[in-house]
This record gives sequence, C-alpha cells and structure tokens, in this order.
Amino acid sequence: MTVPVTVIIPTINEALNLERCLRSISWASEIYVVDSASTDDTCRIAEAYGAKIVQFRYSGGWPKKKNWALANLRFANEWVLLLDADEVLPECACQEIAAAVQAPGEIAGYWINRRFMFLGKWLKHAYYPNWNLRLFKHAQGRFERLVAGETNSGDVEIHEHVVVKGLTRRLKTELEHYAFPSVECFIDKHNRYSNWEAQYQLELDEPNPTVRLQDKRVNLRRRLRRLSRRLPMRPALRFLYVFILQRGFLDGIEGYYFARLHACYEWMSVIKTYERKHHANHCLGD
Repeated sequence: MTVPVTVIIPTINEALNLERCLRSISWASEIYVVDSASTDDTCRIAEAYGAKIVQFRYSGGWPKKKNWALANLRFANEWVLLLDADEVLPECACQEIAAAVQAPGEIAGYWINRRFMFLGKWLKHAYYPNWNLRLFKHAQGRFERLVAGETNSGDVEIHEHVVVKGLTRRLKTELEHYAFPSVECFIDKHNRYSNWEAQYQLELDEPNPTVRLQDKRVNLRRRLRRLSRRLPMRPALRFLYVFILQRGFLDGIEGYYFARLHACYEWMSVIKTYERKHHANHCLGD
C-alpha cells in the first residue's frame, strides 16, 4: 500500500535512529529529510530509502526547521506527517493514516499520542499520554511562535505545537519515541531545552499572543504548566507531578529516575532564567 502523505523528518547526525524510522514509513508516497549539515551517515541512509534530502541553514531566530519546511517545500500531497528521527510508527499506522487522509469531511489535522522509551523500558505512566498534532493538511497548519527572543536551543521547535485552520481529531495509533537511549542523551537534550524554558520565562510578563490549542487536554496541561512557572519549589513540584500525579511510581525504578531527571531539568530552567534576568538587568545598568 502507498499512502498519499508526505513525511517530514528533521535531522542532524541521526544515523543511529533514521533507518528504524524510515522502515516504519515505507508506505508513504513522499518523504523529506530536512537535514542540518550532518557529518555522519544520515544523508546516505535517507538516500538509500528514497527520501528527498533538503539542507536547512539556520541563522538564529524564527522560523525554525519544521515551520520553514512547511512554508518552503513543494509537497506532492495535501497531507503531511511530522516525525522525528527517533520516532517509530507501528505497522497498524498505515491503514489508519490512509483512511484519515482519504476520508471526506472537514477534519484538518490529527493528534497522535507518544510512548517514551527510557533506560530500555516503555514508560506506561510517566509522561503518558503525550499528544502532538502531527498529521495535518500542510496548507492549513503552522507552528505557533511562543518565544520572541533568541533561545540558544538549536534549530528545531521545542515546545511549540502545530495549529491548523479547521477541526482536529485523535488517532488510535501511538508513536514509539526512543528519545532518551541514555542518561547522557537526556541531559544533553534538556540542557538545550532549559535554554528555551529560560527565555520563555523571561517573556511571560509580556503580551502573550499564544493561541488556544485544539485539544482540551493538551490546552489544559499547557495552562497548568504556565501557572506552575510562577510557583516556588518548582523542581520538587515537577518531581511530584511526574512521579505521583502521572503515577510514574508504577513504572518502577525507571519512573523514579525519570522523575528525578525532570526535577533537575526544572532546576536548570530556574537557574538559567535567573542568569538571563541578571544579564538583562546588567545590560540595562550599563
């Protein structure tokens, strides 16, 4: 089966992950790998699987890689599917996505849930469910912009969501997300993510143009997250949220470690926010 959907995969040195991802979407009629000057075998692997390779040169600011791809690539299909190289779709996804993109009606996008792999184990509770709008009509969807200033967090969107002009629904298909193959990888990624968090925190008091997301649960989670950034003892609260409220304790020792690492991530965000405020005030004083 060939499904009339275009898959967009952002990459930079993803040779260890990309082949697994590409095998899971062999049914897609068009695949774009949007690369950032990889120095490993990323492009060779993409070419071997028939993907179209486009180089993205980032000079800071906005747009970042996925939004740039949506605005500049020439798509053979009306529908696009966004995947990261460390994500994998199950075999059953082909039939459900084919039915979704070929069904008549007013639906413009679909949310897909993700399951996280951590220390060799699927987390069934911590950070689950985790919904993202990934399948949508490309002419009707763009990433929201949450941060105006420079974040020093890389060339890919971090916590921004796609917003579409139209109705959305949820798919039953779940992505398998191999985001953290090691603790070192978790720390490296969240070191960059905390840069984004710090800049976002600095801009919280400014007029916020953020639109309402098209999924009630995701929208509520974002509002609670926004409110929590003003609370004291944020690292402890983050730990309790992941370990207790999300029932990460049911994931065993891996759930405990996952919650502790997120508490460390929260600490980095708090301290980096202070650092940026101090730097901003020092510049004003000069």
